[in-house]
Amino acid sequence: MNKFYITNAIPYVNAAPHVGHALEFVQSDTIARYHRLKGEDVLLLCGGDENALKNVQAAQEEDVPIQEFVDRNTNSFYELSKKLNVQFDVWQKGSDQNHYLSSQKLWELCSKNGDIYKRAYRGLYCVGCEAFYNKEDLDEKGECLEHPGKKLEEVEEENYFFKLSRYQDKLLKLIESDEYKIIPEFRKNEMLSFIKSGLQDFSVSRTNERAKNWGVPVSKDDSQRIYVWFDALNIYQSGIGFGWDDAKYKKWWPADVHVIGKGIIRFHAIYWPAILLSSGLKLPKTLFVHEYFTVNGQKMSKTIGNVIDPIELIEKHGADPLRYYFLAKFSPFQDGDFSEDKFKEVYNADLANGLGNLVARVARLCEKVKHQAKENKEELNKDVQEKLSEYLKFMFLIFKPLEQT
Repeated sequence: MNKFYITNAIPYVNAAPHVGHALEFVQSDTIARYHRLKGEDVLLLCGGDENALKNVQAAQEEDVPIQEFVDRNTNSFYELSKKLNVQFDVWQKGSDQNHYLSSQKLWELCSKNGDIYKRAYRGLYCVGCEAFYNKEDLDEKGECLEHPGKKLEEVEEENYFFKLSRYQDKLLKLIESDEYKIIPEFRKNEMLSFIKSGLQDFSVSRTNERAKNWGVPVSKDDSQRIYVWFDALNIYQSGIGFGWDDAKYKKWWPADVHVIGKGIIRFHAIYWPAILLSSGLKLPKTLFVHEYFTVNGQKMSKTIGNVIDPIELIEKHGADPLRYYFLAKFSPFQDGDFSEDKFKEVYNADLANGLGNLVARVARLCEKVKHQAKENKEELNKDVQEKLSEYLKFMFLIFKPLEQT
């Protein structure tokens, strides 16, 4: 039996889940369901990115212990997945001790390869992205493109860096050749342009003081914590046994597909494969990059106050109508505008009136002819199998890009 390992992006747990998280849960679950239909041995993974600085700051604002805070919020994402009828086979927490061991092992492999070194650094840090940026990466106001209106922190400290520049040529070849396949093509070209502009080494640790003593400790240096994007990406490995269950890890790795949003593409398309190359581990096969939801024409933002709670939608309308709306009305490769009014229109037109009326008519017809019909199980089974085969062929056309990895 063929294996198929697919991952959902690991959400930050500094706040409650929004409708964009629900969309990605459904997208990754749909791909997993398709491969289960094909008879493959499928593992779908998600979890909680619990070691981010933004989690610490949010916990402090609530005056709640950080572990209690991340446990509560991570659970809210898991509960959302259950309400959406999404079946994650593994839910890996970033504060789990197995994950700590796994991330420290990954660090040690990169360090042994000579790719981690210590130096002083000064730069602009976006807590929202958990990333340093150069001025040319910012908008005309000097603000982060992903988090406009939020002031960047000017940080000066000594920490560890990863030799990303060493892997520029290798990454270029891997992505150009589709050995590491990025879908869609325009996102692949975007990353190729970024690599060609020149890759710079990036910081992979934070001082204990700035990290508030939270996160994975750096091996052999008690003064530092591993940078959240180094450890969070490793959830894709720690959740399947890297560093603590070799047999399980060998069965499932490498990942067949990472499903992510466009805002974190650089970490997955460049940082992650470089770290794996350094550590001598296999690369994932495909990176599937989806776009965002807007809400009534605007980007979802807590500042604007237009964040939509998916739990409320499910409680009002049910999970299946929401799943249908996500999959039928939104292309994964274009931003889509979400509004509850549009959702209700689709629900009524396609499901209540369209599908509902069809079911009602068929039920009435069955009642009308039930005394005339003769049972023919063989013929019925044949018809069902033919329609199922047609469905699978159609699904193959939809998922063909992922099959060609």
